Amino acid sequence: MIWNEKMETMDLNELKNIQSERLAGIVKYVYDNCPAYAKKLSKEGISTADIVTIDDLKKIPFTIKEDLRDNYPFGLFSQEVKQIKEIHVSSGTTGNPTVVGYTKDDLKLWSEVMARVIACAGGVPGDMIQIAYGYGLFTGGLGFHYGAQEMGLTVIPCSSGQTKRQLKIMTDFKPRILACTPSYSLYMAEEAREMGLNTKASSWKVGIFGAEPWSEAMRKEIEATWDLDATDVFGLSEIIGPGVAQECLQKKGLHIFSDVFYPEIIDPKTGQEAKPGQPGELVITTLTKQGIPLLRYKTRDIVSINYEKCACGRTSPRISKIQGRTDDMIIVRGINVFPSQIEHVLLGIEGTQPHYQLVVDRKTGELDELEVMVEVDEKIFSDEVKKLRALEEKIRDEIESVLGVLVKVKLVEPKTIQRSEGKAKRVVDKRTL
Repeated sequence: MIWNEKMETMDLNELKNIQSERLAGIVKYVYDNCPAYAKKLSKEGISTADIVTIDDLKKIPFTIKEDLRDNYPFGLFSQEVKQIKEIHVSSGTTGNPTVVGYTKDDLKLWSEVMARVIACAGGVPGDMIQIAYGYGLFTGGLGFHYGAQEMGLTVIPCSSGQTKRQLKIMTDFKPRILACTPSYSLYMAEEAREMGLNTKASSWKVGIFGAEPWSEAMRKEIEATWDLDATDVFGLSEIIGPGVAQECLQKKGLHIFSDVFYPEIIDPKTGQEAKPGQPGELVITTLTKQGIPLLRYKTRDIVSINYEKCACGRTSPRISKIQGRTDDMIIVRGINVFPSQIEHVLLGIEGTQPHYQLVVDRKTGELDELEVMVEVDEKIFSDEVKKLRALEEKIRDEIESVLGVLVKVKLVEPKTIQRSEGKAKRVVDKRTL
C-alpha cells in the first residue's frame, strides 16, 4: 500500500511547485527565528527575497555537522526550548554531540513519514511490529514507534539487546514485521540456531533494516536466513531520524520523501551537482521542520539518485543504498576504501560468514597495513591447513582486485569478532595520523 498517495505519487511539476513554496517559507522562517542561520545567510549576502523557487537552493551555503556542534546545544534551534517537546542526542566519539529538537508538529511529521516507511516496506494496518532498535536518545526506536502507532499497528517496543528474549517474543507473539539493524538480525539468527529454532519458520515476513551500510549480498543472506523481505530504511538524527527514505518491495532504490526532505547529490570535492545515476554526497534540506530545520545539510553519505517513476507507483525520487561515507571511508596507501566494498566480496565467497572487521595499522617508517579479519564456517575452520590457506588466498586476491591495494587476510572461528546489538564496528584504525 501507499500511505500518503497524494504526496507519494504526485506529478513532478506539481511537486516542484510545492517544494519551491516550502523552500521560500523555510528560509524566511530560519532567517527570522535562528540568529545563527541569519548570520550565516547574511554573511553570504543572501536575503529571503533571493529564494523564490527550488532552483534558488544552490545560492544557500551548506550546513555541516560541525555547525551543530559549534552551536551546541540549542544554537541552531528555530524555536525556544520551551516549545520543544522532545530532544534527541547523537552519539559522538569526539567533541560535543549533535542535539536535535522536535516541536509538536515535528513529531506529527515524524509519525507521518515513518508510516510511509512501514507501508513502503509492505506493512499494513493491523500488523504487529517488533522494534529492536534502541529507544532513548537514539532516534531509531521511537521513530518506528510513532510511525507504527500512526499507521494502526500493534507495537512490541523490545528496544535492542536481550536477544533470547527477542526470539521468544517472536516465537510466542508472532509479529509480522521486524525492525532492527541488519547485522543484529544475523546475530539473532546465530542465537536462534543455538536455541534449536528454525529461522525459516519465523513469523517475520517484513524486515526494515538500517542505521548502518549493508550490501545486496547481506540482503540475500538475511532473506535466505529468515525467509522475509529485507528492505532498507535511511535516516539520520539531524534531519529527523529514520524516515527520510525507504525501499519499496521493488528493491530498486529508497524512495526519499522529497516533499519534506529535498535531496541533492553533489561531488564532495567540488560541491557541484552530480548527474542522476552518478555517485555523490547526499545533501538534504528540511522543507517543513520547525524545531531545527536545516538548509543544505551535508550527510556524508555517498549515494546516487534516480528520478524515474517506480513500478510501485511512487513518483518520489529514489536514492541508492549507501555506497559509503565520506567520513567512515578509510584511506590506505592513498586508496579510498569503504567497508561495504569488502563486505560485498566476502559474502560472495562460499564458506565465509557476514561478520568481518578491518584493522588498519602503520608501524613507524612503514606503509599502511590493512588486515581483514573474516569469520568462516566452523566446518571449514576445522578443515586441513592447506584448504584454509587456499580460502585465505582466494579472499585476499578478490579483495585486492576490487580495492587495488595489498591486504592481509586472517581467518577466524565463528563468534571471534565482537558482536553488536546496534551498529556493527567494522573498522579499527590503529594508526597515529
